[in-house]
Amino acid sequence: MKLYLSVDMEGITGLPDHTYVDSSKHNYERARRIMTKETNYVIEEAYKNGVTEILVNDSHSKMNNILIDELHPEAYLITGDVKPLSMVQCLDNSYSGAMFLGYHARAGEFGAMAHSMIHGVRNFYINDDKVGELGFNAYVAGHFGVPVLMVAGDDQACAEAEQLIPHITTASVKQTISRSAVKSLTPKKAGVLLQEKVAVALENRNKVKPLAPPKKPTLRIEFTNYGEAEWANLMPGTEIEPGSPTVKFEAKDILEAYQAMIVMTELAMHTTFR
Repeated sequence: MKLYLSVDMEGITGLPDHTYVDSSKHNYERARRIMTKETNYVIEEAYKNGVTEILVNDSHSKMNNILIDELHPEAYLITGDVKPLSMVQCLDNSYSGAMFLGYHARAGEFGAMAHSMIHGVRNFYINDDKVGELGFNAYVAGHFGVPVLMVAGDDQACAEAEQLIPHITTASVKQTISRSAVKSLTPKKAGVLLQEKVAVALENRNKVKPLAPPKKPTLRIEFTNYGEAEWANLMPGTEIEPGSPTVKFEAKDILEAYQAMIVMTELAMHTTFR
């Protein structure tokens, strides 16, 4: 049984604000160690419960945060930036399930460091439904027939996952006080919780169905200002919705929508005045 782990950083135990997730800030190196240890708790328990192969995809920022020399020796790690499927790179139908670790709430919602890919995004829509990173990634997993068995992160990310995916297992390692303050478990206590939840998630894996994406989805990205929409609109096939900072793209499938989202958000980051 193969298991896929997508590991973000904002939802990792004890991380309340940007000083932990920005590589230029003073708390970042501490956060990398916590992130790596948290991933190891999940890997260790998964191997104890029948998993035979685990692929870890570092899914935060430049995607080179996890310390490979401290990672469980039997896991494989995708590390580095510029990946066609970003946070779900190399996920395919050979996996029995996926788990999302260190996840956070979507943009505009209550939650520690809540956002959707970049701070310039107000909302992602697939057709008329709002999604964040969690939902978008779950749709890509669903495209390959892979169920998301567990989500770990702050309480708001877990609530978002429970609304989106019936019977999913969640592990809330910290409670949101504000966008930059949390009430957190200690890393060791979080490790115990994570291992308990991994065992439950794997035992219940047959109850969780893949999140099936819509066919030929319409992607709409609402940006925070019009300049970001203008940059995103440089991608062929897009159009700006009149009177709004929202850019629309008609995709042939969810994979094309996902890659369009990556391109549009990367372009939008060129906006210099916010």
